[in-house]
Amino acid sequence: MIVAIDGPCASGKGTIASILSKRLNLVNIDTGATYRCIALKCINEKINIDEEDKIVEISNNIDIKFDENNNVFLDGVNVTKRIRDVDVTQIVSPISSIIKLRENMVNLQRKLAENKNVIMEGRDITTVVVPNADFKFYLDANLETRAKRRYEQNKDKSTYEEVLESIKKRDYNDTHKKVGALTRTKDQIYIDTTNLTIDEVAKKIENVIKGSV
Repeated sequence: MIVAIDGPCASGKGTIASILSKRLNLVNIDTGATYRCIALKCINEKINIDEEDKIVEISNNIDIKFDENNNVFLDGVNVTKRIRDVDVTQIVSPISSIIKLRENMVNLQRKLAENKNVIMEGRDITTVVVPNADFKFYLDANLETRAKRRYEQNKDKSTYEEVLESIKKRDYNDTHKKVGALTRTKDQIYIDTTNLTIDEVAKKIENVIKGSV
């Protein structure tokens, strides 16, 4: 079974996927984390975001794994927290816009999901990565709410205004990618999380899945 969740940054996708993976015994594959791993490796190897050939080469050989506790491992090292730092966040969107890189990462993401019951979240999961998913959801929230959520996660590293501007830019980049753009479709179940608690959102999705299984 494949559960796919799309939506803009800070709409709650990662939190919900983590919760539901435990409740429904699904492997949680955070596809956004795979791009963050590429970004982190670029930082570690001092590769600039305009050096596209070098970035693509990284994606040809990168080793990314997820464990049952939703930890992310890059080349055998646990980078779950590190890939959420501001320096990674600032470059992940332009890096993920590189077409050849996206092709490589989509292939990796599909392999990670092979022969498993999975939940996957990102920007193009329902439309590109697993368009044949059994369940497709689109989580959303207004800009200010999403900025507040992300600020609360990183308030020791950025101001609210900086986070707000970063999300505005991220939204534009995510919806204007030539390949893998964030897109609303008719077959997605749309959920506005602005005024919902985490548990309310998780319960909505869980009810849909259990009602169909």
